[in-house]
Amino acid sequence: MSFSAPGPPPSPPQQPYATNPYPAQPQRPQAHAGQPGAWQPPVTVGVLRSPRGLSVALTVLLAVSAVLALCSAGAYLYIRSLMADLLADPAQVTAEALDRADILAATPDGFGVLAVLATGIVFIVWFHRVRQNGAIFRPDGFTMAPGWAIGGWFVPLAFCVIPYMVAKQTWYASTQFGPDGSFRKVSVAPVTAWWVLFVVSQGTDRIFTRLYESADGAEELRGAATGCAVSGLISAVAAVLAIVFVRKLTALQTTKAVQGPYAAL
Repeated sequence: MSFSAPGPPPSPPQQPYATNPYPAQPQRPQAHAGQPGAWQPPVTVGVLRSPRGLSVALTVLLAVSAVLALCSAGAYLYIRSLMADLLADPAQVTAEALDRADILAATPDGFGVLAVLATGIVFIVWFHRVRQNGAIFRPDGFTMAPGWAIGGWFVPLAFCVIPYMVAKQTWYASTQFGPDGSFRKVSVAPVTAWWVLFVVSQGTDRIFTRLYESADGAEELRGAATGCAVSGLISAVAAVLAIVFVRKLTALQTTKAVQGPYAAL
C-alpha cells in the first residue's frame, strides 16, 4: 500500500556521521487527512548508535574463525588419509605420524575455541545494538523485547529460532521506505543463508566431535575425521555468510540513519 505525501521528504540534518552517531530521523509522510486507514507513525524514543566499529571488529574475527575452520578441516583430512593408510598397510604408518596428526587436529581446534568465544561476545554486543537501532527506526516492527537479542542465544532449542526472528525483523526495520513512504519488500536471503549454515555448522560440529572423541579403531577414526572435515568446511562458509550479513545490515542502518527513512528517487 502506498501513501501520497504532501511534499518531498525532509532532508536529514547535515551533521558528520562519524562525530554524531546517527542523526535524528524525520517522520514518515502521512496519508492525506480523511484517507481510510491513514497510517500514523509511532513516537520514537532513544538514541541511535553506530554499529560500524563493531562491524569491523566482527569482520576480522569472523575471517580469523573461517581460516581456523579451514585449517581444522585440512588437519582432519590428513588424519582421514592417515587412517586409510593404516587400514591398507599398518607397517607404513609410524607412531610419529600419528602423534603429528593429533597435534595438527588439536592446534586449530584450540585456537578455534578462543576465536569462537571472542567472536560470540562481539557479535552479541553488535546484535543487540542493531536491534536497539531497529526499534528506533520502526518501533512497531518487532514482536519481542530488545533483551531477546541477547537472551535468545542462551535458551535451549529456542536459540535455533529466536535470534533468526530478531535478525529478520531488524533487517526489515533497517530498510528505507520508498520515496513516497510506501513499504518496500526486501529480500532476507543474506539473513536466512547465514542462519541456516550457522545452525547446521553448530549441529555437525557437536555430532562429529563426539564421534571422533569416542572413535575406537582406524575405521571409526577415518569416518569421524571425514565428518569433522566436512563440519570445518561448513563452519568456514557459515563464517563468510556471517560477514556478509553483518556488513549488509550495518550498511542498511548507516544508509537509513544518514539519508533518512525514505529512499532517493
